[in-house]
Amino acid sequence: MDHTDRHCRYLHRLFAPHALLYTEMIVAKALLRGDRARLLAHDEAEHPVALQLGGSDPGELAEAAAFGAEAGYAEINLNVGCPSDRVREGAFGACLMLEPARVAACVARMRAAVRVPVTVKCRIGVDDRQDYGFLEAFAAAQAAAGADALIVHARAAILGGLSPKENREIPPLCYGSVYRLKRERPSLAIVLNGGIADVAAAGEHLRQGIDGVMLGRAAYRRPALLAELETAFIDPAWRAPAADELVEDLVAYARREMRAGTRLHSIARHLHGLLAGAEGARAWRRFLGEIARRPDGGPELLAAALPLLRGRLAA
Repeated sequence: MDHTDRHCRYLHRLFAPHALLYTEMIVAKALLRGDRARLLAHDEAEHPVALQLGGSDPGELAEAAAFGAEAGYAEINLNVGCPSDRVREGAFGACLMLEPARVAACVARMRAAVRVPVTVKCRIGVDDRQDYGFLEAFAAAQAAAGADALIVHARAAILGGLSPKENREIPPLCYGSVYRLKRERPSLAIVLNGGIADVAAAGEHLRQGIDGVMLGRAAYRRPALLAELETAFIDPAWRAPAADELVEDLVAYARREMRAGTRLHSIARHLHGLLAGAEGARAWRRFLGEIARRPDGGPELLAAALPLLRGRLAA
């Protein structure tokens, strides 16, 4: 949340033509009562992209899913893995794993409302319910309701005592539970999430028989990783865009967006990872900071970045 907005997804698509990208989690109620056009807006270049929803009311989620499918999203994902206080107080997110029948009712209604895949993102457990039986029973309920895939963050969510940031780092990773779930439910697509930071780790998980891997922070912090994954698992001939190509594309995109009222900073804030770990990273961060301080800056500011990026894009 607050990271994978449409500008971020546009950038990530430049690095990986075939990755399935995900929106931020959008509360179903907001789609029904808020600015639906703004919340569902995306560029055609982002496709394939999945709409991630939060909520606990089957009717509201079904209606929101239908809006998402109509807007062109390739998948509707229900997030019951987010451990934030704000989510928990709204009776959705990870706390819903303790109500598998309620989640299944949501999945069934969403499934009936759309023709695109409906998936569920979850944890391996919640609080003291971290036994494999808990995960298996939850998965069984969602599979019976028609879920097309389960995306499992291989950590439990600790709803009392840990912040959202701590919930992403402190609960131990337990990949074995996810592998076992796939072995015992071969017909259910299982995607693994959590702690995956490079091609080698992704490859090791895939060799265990799971159907896919999901990356979050690692890809955001270093978008070039997406190109490495594309090359390793999809197209051996694929390479990350050269600096000239990248800047040309981003400048054209910024021009289109700024004509519609977008500030340049809303796009540039997602570019910090372009030089992650590479020479010139500090100068690059300073450059992006200058963009942030210039609310009237135009797309030509991105063009001025070419000397900093040429020959230095993170590899």
